[in-house]
Amino acid sequence: MSDTALTLAIRMAGGPKALGERIGISSQAISQWVECPPRRVIAVEAASGVSRHELRPDLYPLAGPSAALPQVVSAHQ
Repeated sequence: MSDTALTLAIRMAGGPKALGERIGISSQAISQWVECPPRRVIAVEAASGVSRHELRPDLYPLAGPSAALPQVVSAHQ
């Protein structure tokens, strides 16, 4: 298994059983995850210390100056 953010989060929480206990679900449910479900990201972050951006960069992109500004396309290029 590759060392994904989810794998790291499970390890940092003390394994699937410990993570499940911390976030209120079964270890069997966690073992079925391919990626962290959107509704569990914040709880997994709190339980493991692995950031929400690392767990789901598609949902939690890094906030930066360019992320806050909309892209403006000039019609006069």
